Amino acid sequence: MREARVSRAAIAANVRHLREVAGTPDLMAVVKADGYGHGAEIAARAALDGGATWLGIADPDEALALRAAGIDAPLLAWILHADADFGPVAAAGIDLGVSNERQLERVAATAPGAVVQLKLDTGLSRNGFAPEAWAAACTRAAELERAGRIRVRGVFSHLANTSAEEDARAERRFADGVRAARDAGLDPALVHLSSTAAALGRPQTGLTMVRCGIGIYGLAPDGLGESAPLGLVPAMTLVTEVAAVRRVAAGAGVSYDHVWRAERPTTLALVPMGYADGVPRAASNRAEVLLGGRRRPVRGRIAMDQFLVDVGDDAIEVGQEVVLLGDPRTGAPSAAEWARWADTIDYEIVTRIGARVRRVPV
Repeated sequence: MREARVSRAAIAANVRHLREVAGTPDLMAVVKADGYGHGAEIAARAALDGGATWLGIADPDEALALRAAGIDAPLLAWILHADADFGPVAAAGIDLGVSNERQLERVAATAPGAVVQLKLDTGLSRNGFAPEAWAAACTRAAELERAGRIRVRGVFSHLANTSAEEDARAERRFADGVRAARDAGLDPALVHLSSTAAALGRPQTGLTMVRCGIGIYGLAPDGLGESAPLGLVPAMTLVTEVAAVRRVAAGAGVSYDHVWRAERPTTLALVPMGYADGVPRAASNRAEVLLGGRRRPVRGRIAMDQFLVDVGDDAIEVGQEVVLLGDPRTGAPSAAEWARWADTIDYEIVTRIGARVRRVPV
C-alpha cells in the first residue's frame, strides 16, 4: 500500500547534468541515509550509470552494506567512531574521512595501509581538523604515509552556503589547508569542497571533484526553490491508495483534536500513511495530495498511520492511487512544497520516509 517509486533514469540524468555543469574530473554521488530515503543501492547504481566516479556515505556500516550488495565503486565514509577497528572497512577498499588526530592515529593503528582523506573545518565548526591544527595534522599524516601506515588520497571540506561572501572566505581557507598538506609533503589526488549548491553556482577552481547529494535525487538545495529551473528531475514518486471513503455532514469533526470541521457536507478519503511513514504532522491542514487528477487538501491532524483528504462531491473509490509527492510537472506536490507546509527543507522530507514504505526502482 505504500511505495516510493524511484526513477533510476532521473538519478542518472541528474548526475550527468551536475557533472557537466561542475566540469570537475570526478563527481561523488552521496548516497548516505539510505540514499536520502530513495534506497542506497538503487541510488548508487543509478548514479554510477549516470557517470558518478565516487560514492559518498556517512557511516562505514552503510559503506560495507554497499560492498555486500556487490557495488565495487570507489567509496568514502566520513563519520567515524573514535574507537572502531577500521581494518574491515579498509580491507573493503573504502576510503576513510579523518577529521581529528585521534581518528588519524586509530586508523593507522587498526588498519595499516588504509587510504584516508583529510577533512578540514573551513567554517562550519563541525567535524574536521581545526585551522590551527592543519600544519601539525598534515605533518603527522605525512609521517604515517612515509611509514606505510596510511595513504592520503584526498583533502576535503564543506561549505556553509550562508552567503556568497562566506563561501568565498571558506574557499580561501580551504586553499590554505590544501597548501598546508602539500607543504607537509602530501600529494592529494582528490581536492573537494562543493556540494550540490556550489557545484551549480560556484566555479570549481583548484578542485578535482564535487560531492552531490540532494541534486542527484532531482531536488533543489536549501534556498534554491524548485528543481526544474536548475535542470534537475525529481526521482521519487511517493504513492499509496485510498483505504476508505466516507461522506460526512456539515460540522463533522475530523481526526484528532477536531482542528478542522466540515463547513458543508463533503466526502473524505482516507490515506493510509502517517508520520510513522515520514508524512510530517506539521503539515496537517496545510498539505495537498494528487488524487483523481486533482490536488486534494489534507484535513485535520496527520496521525501515525493515516490522514484524511477532502474530495468534495467527486466520486472517489477505495483503491484509487494517491500521490503524495513527485515531479510537479505531473501535477504532484513536490518535496519542496511539503517542506514549506511542514516548515522544514526538502532533504528532511525524503530522508524521513519510513521503513514501511517499499522502495521500488522504476
